[in-house]
Amino acid sequence: MAVVRTWLPIAILLAGVLLIVVRGGDETSIEGAFALWGAGLSVWLLNILFRIGVTGDRDRHAEDEARDYFERHGHWPDEAPTQGP
Repeated sequence: MAVVRTWLPIAILLAGVLLIVVRGGDETSIEGAFALWGAGLSVWLLNILFRIGVTGDRDRHAEDEARDYFERHGHWPDEAPTQGP
């Protein structure tokens, strides 16, 4: 998935630059390049937002595992067991 996260946005941005170079920098090529740059930046931003969402899922999963551990053992995983009276 690193291809989608990094190389796809870069390829779209470079396609915008290539469009300007190939067409000689006329008005239409500049408008098309800006459209491609907007698309490339959108792909990049969506990847960032997806990564933020996935991080939250990992945190929730870790908390669920800690709660299951507490139910089985009577103490939290990062605490030492308490000695009963």
